[in-house]
Amino acid sequence: MITEASLIANLTLFMLAIFLGFELITKVPATLHTPLMSGANAISGISVVGALLGANVAYQGGETLVSGLLAFVALVLAMINVVGGFAVTNRMLNMIAGKNRRA
Repeated sequence: MITEASLIANLTLFMLAIFLGFELITKVPATLHTPLMSGANAISGISVVGALLGANVAYQGGETLVSGLLAFVALVLAMINVVGGFAVTNRMLNMIAGKNRRA
């Protein structure tokens, strides 16, 4: 059971992470956005592995349908994040390559 104090602490940490992430991303120069996206894609890949491990634990442990469904949803969302991140990175690299071809 989640207590009120732990919920407030977790929400506070989440809000601080949002503000810190926003501040860090806005301070990154434009030339470093592509490597930053590649790093974010690698972290999302770790999320995919975690979702697969969660699905395996749910399957092997004979857990309820809910844990299996949550693992599946986590896997789908992490894969959407990975594919979208690679698509955006590819688009950014094509924009940079297009500028170099014109010069």
